Amino acid sequence: MVSTQDELGGWLRLSLTVGIGNDTARKLLAAFGEPPHIFQQSEGALRQVVSANPARQLMGTPGGWAELTRDTWDWLRKGTEPGMSRAVVTLGDADYPASLLLIPDPPLMLYALGQTAALHGLRAEQCLAMVGSRNPTPQGQANAREFARSLAGSGLTIVSGLALGIDGAAHDGALLGASSQALATLAVVGTGLDRVYPQQHRELAHRIAERGVLLSEYHLGTPPLNANFPKRNRLIAGLSQATLVVEAALQSGSLITAKQALEQGRDVLAIPGSIHSAQAKGCHALIKQGAKLVESAQDVLEELRLPDPFAQLPLALQAGSPHQDSEPELLGLMGHDPVGLDALQARCGWPTAQLQAQLLELELMGQIGRLPGGLFQRITWA
Repeated sequence: MVSTQDELGGWLRLSLTVGIGNDTARKLLAAFGEPPHIFQQSEGALRQVVSANPARQLMGTPGGWAELTRDTWDWLRKGTEPGMSRAVVTLGDADYPASLLLIPDPPLMLYALGQTAALHGLRAEQCLAMVGSRNPTPQGQANAREFARSLAGSGLTIVSGLALGIDGAAHDGALLGASSQALATLAVVGTGLDRVYPQQHRELAHRIAERGVLLSEYHLGTPPLNANFPKRNRLIAGLSQATLVVEAALQSGSLITAKQALEQGRDVLAIPGSIHSAQAKGCHALIKQGAKLVESAQDVLEELRLPDPFAQLPLALQAGSPHQDSEPELLGLMGHDPVGLDALQARCGWPTAQLQAQLLELELMGQIGRLPGGLFQRITWA
């Protein structure tokens, strides 16, 4: 981890130089060593490794470099709550996650906030990525939270992107299920770590920092730019031995993460959903293409060849409620696919007012969810 302001300044200068991307930076580091040695070279020596324009750019200092170095050093030294810390981890550092060295485009620098000491020795075998829709169905959100809770309880660190919807539910479930001594979850974000995006997840981000790590490859002050979120997905996949897609439409950033996982030689798993739900079509497409269909947390553990400490209590997407005999009659009539008011009324024959009152009661109890288009869907875990 970066330990001095001069060291930090060297890495920031390299990363900010126009024309120096991650690939070019790696070539320079391989040729000359740490950033200070790179900047001691003549332009002619640099041109033996890079083309003329990047070599010329390296001879000067990029705009905003001094200010960013000062602000980042202040951020690193800023106090945190007990047990939390800030760090900048650079390529080749002992604390740099080894699994990211295997991806095609490892970031030059990683900013970390939270349980940063846990990055040392972190392996992909310890981590599972969970991704999905920002606008999930109630059942999808429940699936994400419960799968993450159970899998974190089995010892896995859940990796996701802090987005609304499935990501947030996965982080929350991991925090609920992990033991107090375990690294519960990693949140790979698409902004600088001096801000939280989306703002609705400010409290969740704080909880993650207490028992997990927030990670970003973006410098402090980086706003939520659209192009950054698909790019950071390669890190979510790269940190993990497999990626579980909980719910995703056909045109979805989650499918980008799944594609990157496959390109990195990692496994892809998917939870099936209703054939009537647009949010399930991405998962169904992945399954058709060879992704592992999973119906329970135990399925995930078996696919990853990990022992299941809760083998007698599998978390399954069961066809019925655990209390089938005592469930409200309307739940049985709904089934598990989205259904509209007219169709429900045809099944039960109740007056409209009675049916609407019962639906409202079940919604308030957390047993059903309301979907766009006037549809309702049963939630397995109430």
